Amino acid sequence: MNDEEIKKENIGIDELEKIGDDQSSDSVLPSVESDISYVDSTEDGEEISTKDMTKKIREDLKVCRKDKEEYLTGWQRAKADYINLQKELDSSRLNISIIIKEKMARNLLPAIDSFDMAFANKEAWEKVDSNWRIGVEYIYTQFMNGLSDSGIEKIDKVGVSFDPNFHQSISSVSTDIKDRDHTIESIIQAGYKIGDRVIRPARVNIFEYK
Repeated sequence: MNDEEIKKENIGIDELEKIGDDQSSDSVLPSVESDISYVDSTEDGEEISTKDMTKKIREDLKVCRKDKEEYLTGWQRAKADYINLQKELDSSRLNISIIIKEKMARNLLPAIDSFDMAFANKEAWEKVDSNWRIGVEYIYTQFMNGLSDSGIEKIDKVGVSFDPNFHQSISSVSTDIKDRDHTIESIIQAGYKIGDRVIRPARVNIFEYK
């Protein structure tokens, strides 16, 4: 090969390299991915028919629905259990609070009974020095307000119907007025309650119609 032929061959190679630099591989080479189509197939590579594909979708949907129902049922059960647990905890807290208040009231009842006995003899109480008497009455009022603020109520009303849940009958007083039958004639010792929970029933005398 002479010098002229070598020169021409080199020129041809240079031109090809220049074309390769100027154009991207995507524009020179055909797109392979655009010519590929994907077909659902079995594990053996066989094409799945439309009928089989529909059947498979329905089976998958059935499984999804079953799972959804199981999850929903489990969530609803867990929610119900949580609500019941909250109610039990609230009930326990309430019972503990009532028990604490009841214990506090029982510890104070002897002192309050002493006040009531002192006030019961009105004639003797009125003879006490007024300044001292007013001070004691103020202290008693503070006691009673404290109990009331804690939800503790005094059972000391007369003229109401006798209720064995809140009253303990000590004796009866005859009456010729029918409407007074089995109503509270007098309070011997006041009772106390928290709501409908009796700390101590009131000891009372009741009217008995004859």
